[in-house]
Amino acid sequence: MSKTKKVGVAFGVEGSIQYADDSVVSQTLLNKDTGTITLFAFDEGQGLSEHTAPFDAVVHILDGQAQITIGGESHIAGKGEMIIMPANIPHALHAEQKFKMLLTMIRGS
Repeated sequence: MSKTKKVGVAFGVEGSIQYADDSVVSQTLLNKDTGTITLFAFDEGQGLSEHTAPFDAVVHILDGQAQITIGGESHIAGKGEMIIMPANIPHALHAEQKFKMLLTMIRGS
């Protein structure tokens, strides 16, 4: 759990992470054997190159807009939208403009 977040206390998600020039910033909010919840802030032009993960992951866009490619198919997701990235399928993220996201990874079968 992040040192700045207390269990059982409400906090604003979008304001909990800030953009940084030419960077991808991340903050893990919860890290358990069953999964993780991580905040990300991507500056324009930044991204995560194509990779796979052994678990399903849910991306919830908090601010801006992201280009998310899953299995070679490109999707645009904007503020308030979610997309599920299935396990073992190559995926990548790219910030054509700044965006923030909450990534929830579910470990297990």
